[in-house]
Amino acid sequence: MDKYNAGDISYKKIIAMVDEELGIVELIEEHPCPNGAQWMIYQYQRTSPLIISAWREGNKHHFILKIDKCKLKLIPSLYAAGIEQVFVKDNNVHIVYAGLAGAGVGVELRKNAENVVDAILYEKGGGSKLGKGVIITPKMEKVIIGIDDTDTKEDGATWVLANEIGKLVEKEGMGYYIDHTIVQLYPGNPNKTQNCVSIALTFAVYPEYKYKIKELIKNHLKEKSLSDKTAMAVYYGITPSKSMKIYTCKAKRGMVSVEEARAVAMRNNIDIIKIFEKEGGIIGAVAALGLAEHHDAAAKLPDDLE
Repeated sequence: MDKYNAGDISYKKIIAMVDEELGIVELIEEHPCPNGAQWMIYQYQRTSPLIISAWREGNKHHFILKIDKCKLKLIPSLYAAGIEQVFVKDNNVHIVYAGLAGAGVGVELRKNAENVVDAILYEKGGGSKLGKGVIITPKMEKVIIGIDDTDTKEDGATWVLANEIGKLVEKEGMGYYIDHTIVQLYPGNPNKTQNCVSIALTFAVYPEYKYKIKELIKNHLKEKSLSDKTAMAVYYGITPSKSMKIYTCKAKRGMVSVEEARAVAMRNNIDIIKIFEKEGGIIGAVAALGLAEHHDAAAKLPDDLE
């Protein structure tokens, strides 16, 4: 990297969340360029059979990866770069990248990113050469938390309190605050405060804090919530299930019961936590989870759902 200012073009952050039971990893990379590299998303997914899905949010790249290895058949322009191997060892995630020309300098640009433990360069890329190497990050796990009913008609805003909670988790060193999704629910609900939305917070959490995070959030809600119906729902997993998404869409289109929310929670190993005695917020807290990663659908009113 002698000819590049690595400080200017280094990746900002790299996070790998593992679900070993399903044999998958969600990799999030914060790209140095303002809007990320859609070309790279396209090439990686086209080239590597380990990539189940890939998408970009601004300058953040998301890859759902199989824990496995393959041999990439690299061809300039057509199959320029990809991920060759993903494995977990000693509580670290190892990701082997390979690419041609400019697509092959990726390991060198990732090695100084936040949350990277180590980087090993196998072959130096650039020009017309093959580049290959491994990036090692701590093993993390994904936790999605739904929150509802923290405000009253007089005061408060659930999305603001949720954002405060997200920042608190990072401040406590438990992991990274990945996402904040406002989920529109049934506008005709007679029990709504005003806009009838709930919030999903997504975190990448170090394994030792996987179950401690809910206590931190519970205590903060107990201190800051203005409603006596506040509830939270906690889902441990990379991707919300089909039954969770169906429930969320149902809660957008009409009234649902606490019993339905509890049934979905039981089926998907979701922890439901009442902050106070009343349980009205359970419905929205569970409903927040299903579309946590589908931002467009989460925001839509029922008539605009496909």
